[in-house]
Order: sequence, then C-alpha cells, then structure tokens
Amino acid sequence: MNLQSLYSPAISADLKNQDVAVPAMSIVLVTPDRFQRILKTIHHLLRQTVRDRLEIIIVSPSKKELDLDPLELAVFLNYDLAEAKVSESISAAKAVGIHKATAPVVVFGEDHSYPEPSWAEALIEAHRQPWAGIGPVLCNANPHSPFSWANFFIAYGPWIEPISSGVIDTLSEHNTSYKRALLLEFGSQLKYLLDREGGLHRTLQTRGHRLYLESRARTHHLNFDRLLPSLAIRFHAGRAFGATRARAGCWSALRRVIYAGGTPLSPLMRFGDILYHITRTGRKRELLPRILPALVLLLAATALGEAIGYLFGIGHTYQKLDAFEFSGELLDKSSSISLASHPNAGKNSRNGK
Repeated sequence: MNLQSLYSPAISADLKNQDVAVPAMSIVLVTPDRFQRILKTIHHLLRQTVRDRLEIIIVSPSKKELDLDPLELAVFLNYDLAEAKVSESISAAKAVGIHKATAPVVVFGEDHSYPEPSWAEALIEAHRQPWAGIGPVLCNANPHSPFSWANFFIAYGPWIEPISSGVIDTLSEHNTSYKRALLLEFGSQLKYLLDREGGLHRTLQTRGHRLYLESRARTHHLNFDRLLPSLAIRFHAGRAFGATRARAGCWSALRRVIYAGGTPLSPLMRFGDILYHITRTGRKRELLPRILPALVLLLAATALGEAIGYLFGIGHTYQKLDAFEFSGELLDKSSSISLASHPNAGKNSRNGK
C-alpha cells in the first residue's frame, strides 16, 4: 500500500529539509518524572502501521532526570524532548509540547491509554478533511471490574465502542487529535483551554469549526477499578464541574446554594444518559446488574463533589485531577491489554534533544 496516498498535501508536502519529510502527526506525552512511566504507551505506539511518519514529543520536568532510552524511539521518524513544570499544570506542559511539535496534526497520549495499531493511520487519514478535532473510539482495557466499567461509562459514555464515525458535539478529553495550526492561534490562552478540553471544543465550535469521531481509531483505556480511588476521582470531577459552571455563569451566592440543594437529583438525571450508552453498546443485560451498585456509589460521589463546587469553588481540585492522570503504573496490574511487541528494526533516530 502506498502510505503517501493517505496524507493530504498539508500533511505530506512540507519538508524539514530537502530530503526529510515533516512527520504526519506529533504525539505529545507528558510524564511527571521518568521515561519508564510512559514506556508501555511507547510500546503500543511502536506497533503503529505508520510509525515511521510519527513524531514523539516527551514533556517532563527535567531532560536530565528523564532517563531516556533512545533505542525505544529509534523507529519513529523523529522525537524531541521539552521541559515544563508538570506538577504545577499538565495543560501548560501540553501547550509546551504543542509548540515543540512540528507535524500539522497533534494528539495527546496517556500512560494508561493504549492505541491499536491502526489508530494513528486512521487519525491522519481523517485529518485530510476539514475537522478541527478528531477523536478515537474508546475500549475498556480492564473490563473485569465493576468499578472500571462504572468509571468508564460515567466519564466516556458517548465514545465507547461500538459506535459509528461522524460529526459530534464533543470528544473525549486527553485523547483528541487536533490540527496544530488551529491550536497555535490561541496563543497564551492555549494552556488554559487545555485545562479541560471540553472548553477548547466549545471554543473551536464557536469559531465555526467542527469535531469528528473516527471509529477506525481505537484506543484501550485503563480505568480505576477499586472503590476508594474511584470515589475520589468522581468527587473531584464533580467538584470541577460545579465550580467551573458557577464561575463561568457568574452565579450569585443564592443561585449557588439553590443548585447545591438540587444535586441529590443529579444521579437520577445522569443515570438516564449512562443507561442509554450501556444499551447502545449492547451490554445492558451483561453489565447493568453487575455494575449498578458501583454506579450508584460513584454518581453519589459525583453529586457531592458538584455541590461542594457550587458552594466553595474549585479549591485544589485541578491539582488532584492532574495527579490522577499519571495512573498507568497503578492501574496496569489489572490491565487485560498485553504488552506490545518491541520491534528492533530501524535504529536510525533523527534526533534526541
């Protein structure tokens, strides 16, 4: 197959120099400390059908302390390193990675999300169209736990497989690919829009751009599968939602109190959407009796967090949620996804700054 035919002129025509093509897509990976933390994701990226058209951008607090193994990145077209204060803001670190990237398409990777081999090829091909953001379909990487499924449907219901490709109102946070030029238009505001990507999606749409779900791009997402961490992440996600909603609407104190008082009804309203997506995916009979208790507990934790957000604001919730983003090593013990094979071919790394 002629891979070059997969790319639009905007993706394939630019040259870094006279004989080296610009990568088709840059994958930004943020780590709070060392390379080992993102290694399993790297191994899955090594299986990509277009790995020789990919650029890997690794953002960490310190290049020196990253403990990079260049041989792990040798088969990609290019890789580069950047430094950022990851512990202070993941979104700011992502913005640094976007500015470091050189491809016309950029996507964020996670230490607990493992793409299938055709994931990158599907996203690159879809970006031949004018979509501003293109997201993948999500699969549950640790499906043996009720809490994993409950977290998965609460956080990612609209994008869980099976689902058809098409224009969509919003995409999964942390897994969406974008046309890099559109992100750079936001300048210094980009790091704030990346804080919660739903806001970025809405802003792109107000500028006349559209979002697209690509069903051929599939990634397997690890979810919290134990009670206490699940309650914690749902509480903080609820608080972030409540606080952000009240702040964006410039709500009065009275309105905050009224909405906080109504949050006990929130689980009932959200349960309808979750039930729809469980039914849509053909898992109602199999899953619902098994995960219903977990759903009730986690939706209650979400509602409590939402009430706290309305009454007391955001607090340190964003920092708490950022900490949950680096959960791959913790969750990996229960993963049903096997480690990707490690190809040894192609050891001509372009660079490693």
